[in-house]
Amino acid sequence: MSAQHWRATRGEALHGTLVIPGDKSVSHRAVMFAALADGTSRIDGFLEGEDTRATAAIFARMGVRIETPSPSQRIVHGVGIDGLQAPDGPLDCGNAGTGMRLLAGLLAAQTFDSVLVGDASLSKRPMRRVTVPLAKMGARIETGEGGVPPLHIHGGQRLSGIDHTLEVASAQVKSALLLAGLYAEGETVVREPHPTRDYTERMLSAFGVEIDFAPGFARLRGGQRLRATDVAVPADFSSAAFFMVAASIVPGSVLRLSQVGLNPRRTGLLQALRMMGADIREENAATHGGEPVADLIVRHAPLRGIEVPEALVPDMIDEFPALFIAAACAEGPTVVRGAAELRVKESDRLASMAAGLRALGLRVDETPDGATIFPGPLHGGSVESHDDHRIAMAFAVAAQRADGEVLIRDVANVATSFPGFDALARGAGFGIASA
Repeated sequence: MSAQHWRATRGEALHGTLVIPGDKSVSHRAVMFAALADGTSRIDGFLEGEDTRATAAIFARMGVRIETPSPSQRIVHGVGIDGLQAPDGPLDCGNAGTGMRLLAGLLAAQTFDSVLVGDASLSKRPMRRVTVPLAKMGARIETGEGGVPPLHIHGGQRLSGIDHTLEVASAQVKSALLLAGLYAEGETVVREPHPTRDYTERMLSAFGVEIDFAPGFARLRGGQRLRATDVAVPADFSSAAFFMVAASIVPGSVLRLSQVGLNPRRTGLLQALRMMGADIREENAATHGGEPVADLIVRHAPLRGIEVPEALVPDMIDEFPALFIAAACAEGPTVVRGAAELRVKESDRLASMAAGLRALGLRVDETPDGATIFPGPLHGGSVESHDDHRIAMAFAVAAQRADGEVLIRDVANVATSFPGFDALARGAGFGIASA
């Protein structure tokens, strides 16, 4: 991916109604489950990002016919739980950790061998957290040195259901085990130290799978088939988070974010921002495919620093870059603990956000599992995204309160989750341009 940069400067008060792209997590799963289902499924609101397109392309490589009648729509002709075909070479997940980890569980149960590869960023991310419990079910998966991709998955293995408690709460690992469990003999039970997002459980249920689940627990029996269904993908909460924070910190702003997914295991940031004093209202609440959605109306409000409750951390793990910017513009310090997971995302997000805020003149004290952010005036400067889309977007938001230009390096990866972010941001009032 060629290097691209942004020059971001303080813009105007933010106004308008924004349609945020579809939820990435739901889009990945919708394509996967529709491919495995009996019959034809229609997906509306599919995220046209590089990550999700990579997942769709992988299933096309395994014999699934996927039509694109218009942008953000997919018609998936399912091949059934046992209908995938051997690919003719390695399967490229791009930057998608979700895609790779879920596919590891699914492909471990197939009759054919497969290899999962990713881009430079994904190729550094830990995979033993998913390959080790899958091995307990009977899977054979070899990783690169240090437990990173590529994943060499041996087909033809006989899988058995397990009752497994995750050491670290992870929706991706849980989902991989549940997908393998569809093919395993007996029951598969996954328990978590903290509840994580239940997209997989809700969507499997929508596709006709009998699955018992509650916060921190999921159980299904092997041998079930999926029935095709239509999926309406909600707007991605993680993508909306940047505009929620921007409207909160830029004086005079009022933004409406349309039909944002409000899965209760996803909205920790919403609770944290309200604790900080944010003015965020919900209107037009509905449910689409088991997922709650609503319009969010965000008005500028003075924020105050808080100690983020550790109970919220698993429900906002992808939104911490946005939270760090809110904290930088609050009154008084904000303390984050219990977020060691941030050190193994697309980048070490704790270190990356701390370094970027320091480059703009703030004090940030890091700990192994968190940080304390001391607010103050934001200055211009140069920050590194570390090839992490959420870091890049977070500092575009920070620049709206900075007293000088912020150069954000290596922003090409934003297209993996939020294509067109800069154009949408400019339309709302951001100062942002390509460098």
